[in-house]
Amino acid sequence: MPMSTRELFARMIKCEAGGEGLNGMQAVATTIMNRVHVAYGEYLRTGQGDLRRILEQPGQFTCHMTTVYGEANLQNVWNTPPDQIHYDVADWALAGSIFSGVVDTLWYMNPFSASCPPYFPYNRSGVEFNRVMQHCFYQPTSLYAST
Repeated sequence: MPMSTRELFARMIKCEAGGEGLNGMQAVATTIMNRVHVAYGEYLRTGQGDLRRILEQPGQFTCHMTTVYGEANLQNVWNTPPDQIHYDVADWALAGSIFSGVVDTLWYMNPFSASCPPYFPYNRSGVEFNRVMQHCFYQPTSLYAST
């Protein structure tokens, strides 16, 4: 039986930021919801305001991949059942709550270093905005509008 969008979101929060505490999980959830609500660019075109389409968009979340760089990825949404806190954060974000430290961000990454790259490293359409726990968060540049 397929999981509901709420459960998939809770699993994504756990997989992507489960070890980052409440602030880290809320920051990731906010950024994902920002993709749902952005009024231009790739996420509007591909997601069309649909959370499930955003969560399942190919290549966007390591936690939605069973292989990464040709290796099995055991830390994925199918192997990480959510706990109540992950549902609570998902419900918090679905209700329209926003973590103020990542307003308008569309991307995040864990650089596994003390500093964040100045631009979102894959397409330079994002510029560093803030760091929350181990994740760097990026706001779109004008380049994003053409994606």
